[in-house]
Amino acid sequence: MNDSLLDALRRIVNLCRKELLAVLKDPATRAILIVPALMQSLLFGYAATYDLNHADYALLDQSRSSASTALVARLEGTGVFRRAATLNNASDIARVIDAQDALFVVHIGPRFEQQLQAGENAAIQLVVDARNSNTAGSAAGYVNAIVADFNAQWRRDHGGAEAPVRIDSRAWFNPNLETRWNLMPGMIAALSMLQTLLLTALSVAREREQGTFDQLLVTPLSPTEIMVGKALPPVLIGLIQSTIVLCVTLLWFKVPMAGSLLTLYTGLACFTIASVGIGLSISAVSANMQQAMLYTFVLIMPLMLLSGLTTPVSNMPQALQVATLANPLRFAIDLVQRVYLEGVGLAAVWHNLIPLLVIAVVTLPLAAWLFRNRLV
Repeated sequence: MNDSLLDALRRIVNLCRKELLAVLKDPATRAILIVPALMQSLLFGYAATYDLNHADYALLDQSRSSASTALVARLEGTGVFRRAATLNNASDIARVIDAQDALFVVHIGPRFEQQLQAGENAAIQLVVDARNSNTAGSAAGYVNAIVADFNAQWRRDHGGAEAPVRIDSRAWFNPNLETRWNLMPGMIAALSMLQTLLLTALSVAREREQGTFDQLLVTPLSPTEIMVGKALPPVLIGLIQSTIVLCVTLLWFKVPMAGSLLTLYTGLACFTIASVGIGLSISAVSANMQQAMLYTFVLIMPLMLLSGLTTPVSNMPQALQVATLANPLRFAIDLVQRVYLEGVGLAAVWHNLIPLLVIAVVTLPLAAWLFRNRLV
């Protein structure tokens, strides 16, 4: 039994070596694997932006006065902001922001109305989750405009200070609200998926088109061993491409990393395996490389749009939010951003790892089943 296992491992290693040589021996192929990741990292880092559709917020109103109620009514009357939580203590702010239950928290102090009536400046605190920097900046701009309108109305009715209400803003996880701080960590997963999915989808289809598929069938390799040998090189290449984007993010754009590389690469490994499972399933049902490329490009755009990278998942219609549960990129982006910006450990991102493992457990056996049925 040990000899059989060693023989199987030896055959898989030899097949992996063949696959890597087939990919890397062509200079053009090597350029395709490296240059797009670099160029797309730079383009997305400089050019991509976000828009604000609507946002959830949490309220900590320690004043509970008519003035604070009037200000909150103006905030909620815009139709942009929806109250997701009403807090009782300042210690609840961290919990709400960390769990991403709200984009920002409005904290109104206990002497809010008394300060306004005395003609003094009354400060309200705005704590913003800046992991989504453009959305956070847009939300803060909306709140500032609402407060400015409230100030104008208060001066007309009561007089007093020129700006009765002053906003004290704090941005968590991204103090300067830089777009790259949110975008580039997400690119660590997104850009590697594009190449990994395409490379894996072309794997078996390339063998069929080049006529070497039949040669594989007469080797001692079983269908499962062939699938394992086809899967491991793309996993390795995907992790290398993630490392390239990570280096660009860390060294070129100077976005500081707060988390652990071990936690980050654990998540990336699970994500890459899930992506390879999807790619192998595409490859197994494709008769040639053209079909594989077509299926891949048709799939990539929905995966990107439903990932939460450009549009927060919470802003999507409910049906699309359900559809994102089958998208490994959604969980990978959330995991990478939390590890990179927040510095959380595995205990805080396990809920992202489980869906990735489930997708891998479903797609890899599915690819093997499709592959075996193509052999019949």
